[in-house]
Amino acid sequence: MVPHQKDGALVAGLTSVAFLAVLVLAAAGRGDQTEAQKSQIERGRYLVEEVAKCTECHTPRNSSGELNRAAWLRGAPIWIQPVQHIQNWADQAPALAGLPSFTDEQMERVLEKGIGPEGEVLRPPMHIYHLLPADAKAIIAYLKSLPAQKH
Repeated sequence: MVPHQKDGALVAGLTSVAFLAVLVLAAAGRGDQTEAQKSQIERGRYLVEEVAKCTECHTPRNSSGELNRAAWLRGAPIWIQPVQHIQNWADQAPALAGLPSFTDEQMERVLEKGIGPEGEVLRPPMHIYHLLPADAKAIIAYLKSLPAQKH
């Protein structure tokens, strides 16, 4: 049996529908967050962006001095300097988007205990936080929801 042009179009149409169905199912797998997870990520976003202002040091700036949205929380040179010399002052803020360099446990230690990922003292200008575990977990959920590409 030789397929007719109509049959070929029908097969192509069905193939397109099947492909679209696969894409929808794949996207649903990524976006299948519960309302509780969405709420936790949003709380983390609020804490990171509006309260702690992590973006100020962990996001690079463009030539106008504005935060570079294309490199959001992907690490940046520290642009502020102390008035007087402070020993061990960091010159680079690490990437936080996607948590590429930290395990959840390490980040919890930083946020809840104010101790570096390996138990070290945090380098200035990093703030020392003593967050509640629920707030630390919300921040981690938000950071993990961001793309982890390095700038």
